[in-house]
Amino acid sequence: MFGLPNISDMSAAFLITLREGLEISLVLAILLGYLVKTGRADRTGAVWTGAAIAAAVCIVTGLLFHILVGEFEGKAEQAIEGFLALAAAIVLTWMILWMRKNARSLSGDLRSKVDGATTAGAVTMIAFVAVAREGFETVLFLLGAETGNASGAQVVLGGFLGLVVSAVVGVLVYRFGKNIDLRVFFKITGVLLIFFAAGLVGKAVHELRELVGLEGGWLFDPLWLISSGPLASGTLYDFLKGLFGWSSDPERIRVIAYFAYLVPVLWMFLKSDPAQAAPAATSDASAAPIAETASTR
Repeated sequence: MFGLPNISDMSAAFLITLREGLEISLVLAILLGYLVKTGRADRTGAVWTGAAIAAAVCIVTGLLFHILVGEFEGKAEQAIEGFLALAAAIVLTWMILWMRKNARSLSGDLRSKVDGATTAGAVTMIAFVAVAREGFETVLFLLGAETGNASGAQVVLGGFLGLVVSAVVGVLVYRFGKNIDLRVFFKITGVLLIFFAAGLVGKAVHELRELVGLEGGWLFDPLWLISSGPLASGTLYDFLKGLFGWSSDPERIRVIAYFAYLVPVLWMFLKSDPAQAAPAATSDASAAPIAETASTR
């Protein structure tokens, strides 16, 4: 009847929520740790309230958008999928590169906002905004993953598993932050997400090409055509398609767009950043180890 879900179809959703969920965990750990250290442990409940409200708003928004998109067919569906994939790629790229550059100041920014929060409601709003920002990004990326290959149910399951794992890791970081170095984790997931974003760019080009009816000619003919074997169907094919945007018959323009995005963005992400070699300023004992773990993203 229903069968087992295809693990390869859930890979992109799992990676997205694992990464974004851990970022949310780090933000909450910084807020909670600083409140406890400054003698305002009674305000920790406000943090959880803000986080819960943000999570609920993001989930409802994602479900509504999923239902709305499902009502469209034909040209409208191609337009939505194309622009959604493009938007997800742009926001994902901005998030990865921005966090790579600014992660060291994240702890200080959050602490300064908490210092200015004089009421529990203000603390709730700080947590809400911080979690909602990551949550809306996650919703957008998951919608992009769904348009790429996996079904809605597989995206939800993969996303849920990613959140569970990220929550466990987040607790470990909160309790043993001084002994856990997540820089390698964020670097690896950052590279994987850049490949995922490249697949979204290729997907967007494919959908928008079909939308405007560009057919025939050198740019729009397949660069290769694989009709059988593991690269044409099966688990490996599903995995590569879902996570990296693989296609067994991609148009040349799709391949060009893929590498036109991948090469410069990957170079910007992997190049050395002199600012990362300098010690973080204004770090405190509770928040610094957690912020340091996110410095390479």
